[in-house]
Amino acid sequence: MSNFKKELQRRRTFAIIAHPDAGKTTLTEKLLLFGGAIQTAGAVKSNKIKKSTVSDFMEIERQRGISVSTSVMGFEYRNLQINILDTPGHEDFAEDTYRTLTAVDSAIVVVDVAKGVEIQTEKLTKVCRMRETPIIFFVNKLDREGLDGFDLLDEIEQKLDVKVCPLSWPIGMGQRFKGVYNMYERKLVLFNPHGKQEDEEIIVFEDLSHPDLEKHIGESPARTLREEVEMLETVYPAFDKAAYLRGDICPVFFGSAVNNFGVKELLDCFVDIAPTPRARETEERVVQPVEEKFSGFVFKIFANMDPRHRDRIAFLRVCSGRFERNKNYRHIRLDREFKFPSPTMFMASKKTLLEEAYPGDVVGLYDTGNFKIGDTLTEGETLHFKGIPSFSPEQFRYVDNADPLKQKQFAKGLEQLMDEGVAQMFTRQSDGRRIIGTVGQLQFEVIQHRLNAEYNATCSYEPVSLHKACWISSDDPKALEEFLDRRKRDIARDKDGNLVFLAETAWVLQTVQENFPKIQFHFTSEV
Repeated sequence: MSNFKKELQRRRTFAIIAHPDAGKTTLTEKLLLFGGAIQTAGAVKSNKIKKSTVSDFMEIERQRGISVSTSVMGFEYRNLQINILDTPGHEDFAEDTYRTLTAVDSAIVVVDVAKGVEIQTEKLTKVCRMRETPIIFFVNKLDREGLDGFDLLDEIEQKLDVKVCPLSWPIGMGQRFKGVYNMYERKLVLFNPHGKQEDEEIIVFEDLSHPDLEKHIGESPARTLREEVEMLETVYPAFDKAAYLRGDICPVFFGSAVNNFGVKELLDCFVDIAPTPRARETEERVVQPVEEKFSGFVFKIFANMDPRHRDRIAFLRVCSGRFERNKNYRHIRLDREFKFPSPTMFMASKKTLLEEAYPGDVVGLYDTGNFKIGDTLTEGETLHFKGIPSFSPEQFRYVDNADPLKQKQFAKGLEQLMDEGVAQMFTRQSDGRRIIGTVGQLQFEVIQHRLNAEYNATCSYEPVSLHKACWISSDDPKALEEFLDRRKRDIARDKDGNLVFLAETAWVLQTVQENFPKIQFHFTSEV
């Protein structure tokens, strides 16, 4: 097997997604502990961060105890290269998460045992289902009281429209939590609430009818476990790797990330079954990872990862071939050649210089403003990767510079934050006023905070009464001209110069759609 194919087989690139507070960042951190990528865990407790978790590196994240931006982390485990993309759970940052899902090959969805399936989990799982991304569920916080295991499996199946296949099963929960039975490896894993991970007792248990079971977990729990496992094996399908890779069944694991329990079982199974880098669709053709020629796309841009240096980094997912440092690559949109003397690999906010990268890897490219989300780099071929959306925003405010002496910093900061996809900016044609549109309220705070902290600029907001912003197009230039003339007041352009219609109410939008049948209104712009 060639070295290239070997490297390809070693890659596992996945996202961890969940509703806020389900324990996603904690799980990420525990996976990194197993990979030896970090030595100590930063305890995330009650949103007061004593020692920040590894993957939250923005100042505002540290203050609020939430992840607002996707972090990328790579580590080696069992001779495999594991790339984790930890996504924001908070719904106000869903757009960043949707884009991240375009760059991964599978996903782990974290569900809180007490809260069950929450709204954000539903939305994100739906995106995975649309993209046929294989999913594993991790039911977290078993050391607390929560929903009955069977009820939870039913809820996952009904709300998320998936078929589940439990590969581990809890023995009690909360105060009565004894551990889990790992059905994938036929092992009993006993929980020691005050112990370290190394103290976790693992006992191979091929046959649950063996009388030794009582010795380990007690009579009543042993009886319950035998009954429940028998029921699981009758009701749920046996695990089939091909069905999982097609997205037809989703394995489920149980554990407690904060206690580091059940995480190793999840990771060991994951590295066995998770897909290697998958093919990617472009407008022109399907790109296979085994192709010799390099191609990749930018799914995220991040300014000021290190506030001391005004650096801006474009995150690129390698889709085919091998990416090499200092080699010339073609930037398709600009039709120019670029080479990158210092590409990086990530370990949260730590970066290391990289000589080469393979499909599945995420490379950080230092950028002086040449990249936008969705841009493609290749060795020459013209390709446009599909499915990297910008969503029509739902909350709007006028944005103004609050300090006339800092006009330059204000304009630059705003432009860079918009390039990152934090929010969208529309300039109204009639009066030149800038309107910021976001998916959620929190983004306005983030913009204000980051303008101040990173660009030394201040902005003020004013309310603007808008229902929706949607992109417009038409095959009939005359109809478009007439529309633009008649609705002058409601027309704006986005940062790329595309035409946008600003609808004040749902009724206005509906009326305009009826009155101008030759105009198309788009609610996502595929970048």
